[in-house]
Amino acid sequence: MQQKKSITIIGAGSIGTALGNVLSMRNDLDIRLLSIEDDVVTSISGQHINQKYFPNIRLNPSLKATSNARVLNDSDIIFIGIPSLAVVSYLQEIKPEIPEYAILVNLAKGFGTHKKVIALCLQDHLPNPTCALKGPSFAREIINNVPTALTLASKNDDILEKVAPVFAGTTIYIDKTTDLAGVEVLSILKNIYAIIIGIVDAHFHSPNLRFFVFTKAFNEMRNILLRFEGREETMFNYCGIGDFGLTALNDMSRNHTLGLLIGKGFFTDEISGKVVLEGRIATQIFLDELSRTNFPKEKYQMMIELQEVMENRKSVTDFVNAIIA
Repeated sequence: MQQKKSITIIGAGSIGTALGNVLSMRNDLDIRLLSIEDDVVTSISGQHINQKYFPNIRLNPSLKATSNARVLNDSDIIFIGIPSLAVVSYLQEIKPEIPEYAILVNLAKGFGTHKKVIALCLQDHLPNPTCALKGPSFAREIINNVPTALTLASKNDDILEKVAPVFAGTTIYIDKTTDLAGVEVLSILKNIYAIIIGIVDAHFHSPNLRFFVFTKAFNEMRNILLRFEGREETMFNYCGIGDFGLTALNDMSRNHTLGLLIGKGFFTDEISGKVVLEGRIATQIFLDELSRTNFPKEKYQMMIELQEVMENRKSVTDFVNAIIA
């Protein structure tokens, strides 16, 4: 009998649980969730339910959960589904448990250390081959087996061919690219520009204006992607137009919701502290880097204006007038 491929997903939150449950439907894969949340591990192991994140969904009994990092010892593929700010430090902490042959697949969307995208940070700190997996996906839909499209990125085609087959026969559909940096950058940019669309939607509720701004935002994302050495064609992978559309145009999106709060005048420091603000955090990093390298301001004017309105230096009306000028 052929030995099962061992796959560990670091993080048993929404995306880790959803992905793990889908992959656990395959009999030739051994899927384990690694979590630091003991209550989550207990509920998955004992009840086959993630009480914290999906309390009404019964998980596949073959899906295992543990808090012991030694589960990584025999892993062929390791998916990373924890908050972006924690990825690098946590993987450095558990580095002795990670076999050098294991392929790391980053799911997190954000910057790591030294203002680098996470996949490139992992390459700096670990010897393992590295991928990114990004695309238009809400975990709630993945766990309900709704067909979902994701982009798998690695600099090495051979690595892509080793990871992509694990999704065969599941509800997850993959396109592939070697533009690793580009996929990572787009996964951050789409959150920033989703905030902008949310502001416009809340303040004006106009389909014409919404897609006027959406198109301008997509072009500005292209400018920044090219500046960060991504490839233009990556804009048309699932991680590009698909992920931006999902995040910018759907009320289930946290960053679109943040934009709605700003546009309605309800944005406060108290509210911002309770919302996961990948877009807001990343905006300053991009602005600092683009300014430092004298990138022409007209190529990222919408991002500049967003910073102004988030810091209460400009009204929402003036903000919208500025970005459509």
